[in-house]
Amino acid sequence: MSENSSHSHDAHALPDPHDFGHTVPYPVYLKVFVSLLVLTVITVVISRFDFGEFNLVVAMLIASIKALLVALFFMHLKFENKIVWLYAGVPLFLLGVMLIGIFIDNPYRMGDRQPSRTTEHIAPKYNGSSH
Repeated sequence: MSENSSHSHDAHALPDPHDFGHTVPYPVYLKVFVSLLVLTVITVVISRFDFGEFNLVVAMLIASIKALLVALFFMHLKFENKIVWLYAGVPLFLLGVMLIGIFIDNPYRMGDRQPSRTTEHIAPKYNGSSH
């Protein structure tokens, strides 16, 4: 190829040193970090409450929000094009389908058996006598 040939782009050209992609301002990172800390505190506080069958749902919801914040801002997914969203979304959708398949039978797992609420079969009560 001659040196005078004109191309619309040069495959071997160096990237512009001033082109760093999308940069996120420091205050945004700080807000996301504080949000993650607040959600972590909420996770700890919520773990003290009993939501019955919804304990797992509440925990997964908070964890999903935290994961979404990390993916959007720290992994810069918020600023990517649609194909990257597709590559990120399809595996998450499949993960959701698998989790639904795993947890859908939780209410039916015990069958006719009821879970034991006592620990007497592990350690009998002490009645105060030595023998």
